[in-house]
Amino acid sequence: MVPPLRLSWRRLLIAVRMLIVVTVLCGLLYPLAVAGVAGVFFSRQARGSLVDAQGRPVGSALLGQAFTDAQGAPLRQYFQPRPSAAGLAPGYDAMSSGASNLGPTNPELSTLIARRREAVAAFDGVPPQQVPPDAVTASGSGLDPDISPAYALEQADRVAAARGLDPGAVRALVLAHVRGRALGVLGEPRVNVLELNLALDGGAGR
Repeated sequence: MVPPLRLSWRRLLIAVRMLIVVTVLCGLLYPLAVAGVAGVFFSRQARGSLVDAQGRPVGSALLGQAFTDAQGAPLRQYFQPRPSAAGLAPGYDAMSSGASNLGPTNPELSTLIARRREAVAAFDGVPPQQVPPDAVTASGSGLDPDISPAYALEQADRVAAARGLDPGAVRALVLAHVRGRALGVLGEPRVNVLELNLALDGGAGR
């Protein structure tokens, strides 16, 4: 019969060895293997899906950003993203991702949406009833990089006028940047704002 003390030490040593093995496998080898596979087959995604312009990164295709001047006013020559509640105005602070936490029955939310609708309608030169929902509501993360095709098309005339372009050519550019539903059924059609604006800066739509 093995003495109880010796049996306890055996079990302790087994537990320690298992801890070391599992730590090496799950805490070192597995992460290194995943990082290696990602670096080889998904290098762009592994780097944060960065988007380059003129040889330097200007943003990420996965994170929204504001297109404003030094005073924080939206730039007329660029398509604008949906509102963001992530951080201080104009939002899109990746360190403060989140929503406003205002519920649908909160009168403060209704007032905010009405104010945004008036501002967007005036900025884009359209009737308030033409402003789509994503133009006046923030996403759950506050970092959504996409807008609906309806919101992008609503902005097309304003962007075309600011850049001296043909409105029809700008609308065609918007439609060329529409992405369909994932796997044909998930989500909604969308337009990546950063990629669309970079296409304009690159001379598209002329």
